[in-house]
Amino acid sequence: MESPEERINRYRQESIPRVKLGLTDIDGVLRGKYISLDKFESIAGSTSGFCDCVLGWDVDDQLYDNATFTGWHTAFPDALYRLDLSTERRLMDEDGIPYFIGEFVARDPDNDAINLHPICPRGRLKQVIDVAREMGFSARMAFEYEFFVFDETAQSVRDKNYRNLTPLSPGNFGYSVLRTNTYSDLFNELMDYCIAHEFELEGLHCETGPGVWEAALAVDDVLNAADKASLFKTFAKSFFQKRGLMATFMAKWSMDYPGQSGHCHQSLLDEAGNSVFFDSSSNDGMSKTQRQYVAGMQRYLRPFLALTSPTINSYTRLVKGAWAPTAATWGIENRTAALRVITGSAKSQRVEYRVGSADANPYLVAAANLAAGLLGIREQLELSPPVVGNAYEIQDDSPHEWQLPGNLRDATRDLSASAEARQMFGEDFIDHYVASRDWEVREYERYVNDWQLKRYFEII
Repeated sequence: MESPEERINRYRQESIPRVKLGLTDIDGVLRGKYISLDKFESIAGSTSGFCDCVLGWDVDDQLYDNATFTGWHTAFPDALYRLDLSTERRLMDEDGIPYFIGEFVARDPDNDAINLHPICPRGRLKQVIDVAREMGFSARMAFEYEFFVFDETAQSVRDKNYRNLTPLSPGNFGYSVLRTNTYSDLFNELMDYCIAHEFELEGLHCETGPGVWEAALAVDDVLNAADKASLFKTFAKSFFQKRGLMATFMAKWSMDYPGQSGHCHQSLLDEAGNSVFFDSSSNDGMSKTQRQYVAGMQRYLRPFLALTSPTINSYTRLVKGAWAPTAATWGIENRTAALRVITGSAKSQRVEYRVGSADANPYLVAAANLAAGLLGIREQLELSPPVVGNAYEIQDDSPHEWQLPGNLRDATRDLSASAEARQMFGEDFIDHYVASRDWEVREYERYVNDWQLKRYFEII
């Protein structure tokens, strides 16, 4: 990779005036800014400061009143951050200026070394990736998102108080060729836009419901996959808003329609890059390692649920018969189960996490899934028998520890009590994240009716 100095020289030759950067907060919201090329030159190979209030406020920029890591009592100092220079994208709508993903870091007071930040979501994922590497594994993931597109603007939804909104298209048209023909320009523009910004979609189609689309991002190593998912959510929203439309990734905007999922496909490789999930001698193609990985996902789905279903609204879709599970079930090619094992070959054998909603922070989804699977391998967990048929009909018979909480308060309590969560993500992160979810619950309880729409519709 070229040095920072070489990069700066290239930018000057191209007459690049500035760059844009973004860092992901606890809720998965991208926080960023433009900086001049001179400023970029001064930080490209080192670190800079970003007010740590972005780690201490919610999606409405309101400060948590219960966090110890940052708050009025700390006077909001700068948190160190660095840019990952390998993440450069050229912004096609901004004359090709570069965009970089940043991450918060921490300086070791004893030796001045730069370490992963205890609160940064991207850093927490990198910590779990390090655990996988120590165990001899690397992970690959691919995210899928459902989202509603409206013939509205950021102002019009507020003027309407988020009621009587007009979807881009009416009716239930799942996998519709008619709709993709009618809006072919928009579908193709979005796919080209994603290619141009290096988070390519391998598929895009209409889902059931008015104006519902589903996008499948191409598989990549786990950190790149989470980066691409994070960028896709924000950049797709701005793509539509620039065209006088609006997309929402909130888990459920109306009780009349199914919720919006954020599924995650995943597999493990050994140090040589070979799948450790596939065993050709097994009837279902599942290796012992995959069985242990899925057993870990099943065991820790409940205690880690607040990481993958992080909002009040997340739990409106976790109801029976709504294409989202309510218990930690698993099955082979079974879309009614929480964990769907997809069989095939060394290249395609994987497991799909179907619990998560589109409102979740991709870094935390990836970290929670990978951590759970690695715990299953480390603890050599035995996998229960797969669900056959409709999981909704039998999931009430599942063990109590596999029944999923029905609200954020209970899920947060389970996360706080999980010794494994504290082991994998760190005490500081769990304490801070639990405080942020407790705040979210209390903010909701102060309001009634359309609080969820006002809070999550655009930003999440």
